Amino acid sequence: MKSGRFLIGFLLVSLVLAGFVSHYASSSPDGLEKVSADKGVDAHSRDHSMKDSPLADYGVKGVTDARLSGGLSGVIGVGVVLALGGGLFWVVRRRGTHATPQQARPGQDA
Repeated sequence: MKSGRFLIGFLLVSLVLAGFVSHYASSSPDGLEKVSADKGVDAHSRDHSMKDSPLADYGVKGVTDARLSGGLSGVIGVGVVLALGGGLFWVVRRRGTHATPQQARPGQDA
């Protein structure tokens, strides 16, 4: 039961970080953005094709409160990553349990 408690604790910490603590992250550009602005590379940039998606720009479209929008976006992101990762591990695990071990040939160590 220890692993179940660990997973619940991990989920709670992830949700708290994504939903509440992420609001206090720096809004300054990261190193790559700063260098591209300093060198003029960003002058050739254009909008991404997903700029109008529901979770674009670290927020939820239609939610006007910036803090709530960012928190919801983080919580949704954590949920999506956990669902995709959990699904992938479930598929890999199921494939591993159905595989039959190779049989040793005569004269070989098993």
